[in-house]
Amino acid sequence: MSGSIEQGISQTHGNTHILHFLVRLPRPMDTVWPALATPEGLAGWFTVADVLEPRLGGAVTLRDLGSGHITAWDVDRVAEYTLEGGGRVRFHLERDGETASALRFTHEYRGDGESEPAWRTRFERLIEIVEGAA
Repeated sequence: MSGSIEQGISQTHGNTHILHFLVRLPRPMDTVWPALATPEGLAGWFTVADVLEPRLGGAVTLRDLGSGHITAWDVDRVAEYTLEGGGRVRFHLERDGETASALRFTHEYRGDGESEPAWRTRFERLIEIVEGAA
């Protein structure tokens, strides 16, 4: 099984933009989790995490997006980073059969932000990294 980006939805509510993606990854959740919830993992496909305290309420600084706090944390399942200025990045992993996982991703932001094609490119890189993990 190979990974795929099955869905990309963009919504705008006033000044708030919300991107949703469903990304299918060909590895189990415990293999994918470090790519979403560790500085080393995030740097490999998304951005450098200058600060990441892996717990609810922990500090986070994502170099390309800003600083804030972890507002949801369920180990191996959910990591949500809420940033100053109203931005929010949420990774929600689910089982997808016996050996794969599905990532439900949300990026909420105000004003100008990351485009859907930019996220698709990132997720393609994430799929490559995860496929290479054994």
